[in-house]
Amino acid sequence: MFSWKTLRRNKTVKYGVPMLLDPSLEAKVNPEKQAVILEEEYEKLKEIHLDEWKNIRGPRPWEDSREYQEQQRSNLSKTH
Repeated sequence: MFSWKTLRRNKTVKYGVPMLLDPSLEAKVNPEKQAVILEEEYEKLKEIHLDEWKNIRGPRPWEDSREYQEQQRSNLSKTH
């Protein structure tokens, strides 16, 4: 048989169960909140100009990061 004292001390019950239940409970209580957030994020994405975006590779572990950053900056200044 278990006791409530033991159950309250259990870390899974104390921290894990509320984390699992919280998103589902919040969605039941306030389903409009998620829709509003999604709409706001969609509006933000519409304002971003993705055609001007460039993918810049970061330095490899064996490369000197400062030297590589300087090289990337000089390449960007040449293209613009």
